Amino acid sequence: MRRDGVLQAEVEILVPFFDVDSMDVVWHGHYVKYLEIARCALLERIGHTYTDMRAGGYAWPIIDLQLRYVRGARFDQRIRVRADLVEWENRLKIHYLISDAASGERMTRGSSVQVAVDMASREMQLASPKAFVEAVERALAREAR
Repeated sequence: MRRDGVLQAEVEILVPFFDVDSMDVVWHGHYVKYLEIARCALLERIGHTYTDMRAGGYAWPIIDLQLRYVRGARFDQRIRVRADLVEWENRLKIHYLISDAASGERMTRGSSVQVAVDMASREMQLASPKAFVEAVERALAREAR
């Protein structure tokens, strides 16, 4: 069973024509883009975006990405992509759920793991940078109010 995250963000996407293949379904590689859109919304909600990460001297490459396709999305379909923050102190782990916006039917689920890499030394960090952890803690405190 998937764990709910401590913070969530959800985006709605209208599947564009250029994302579908000759079978009239979204090409599997485009789902990664949809996850990225939701992940950026989650980072925005946390208050620590990729711009902030880079300014702090860290890159956050994805080291693991998993997707499970249940039902393919189609051209002009409205989908919801939810990103749930599940880990942040040592790595950034996010769970995703893509569902049909109208029916709520689950279509795809996935997860991503990112780690902080010091941009100057190119060394992977064993713990998330203090600025990121503090941003998550502030966001959690805002949610608790």
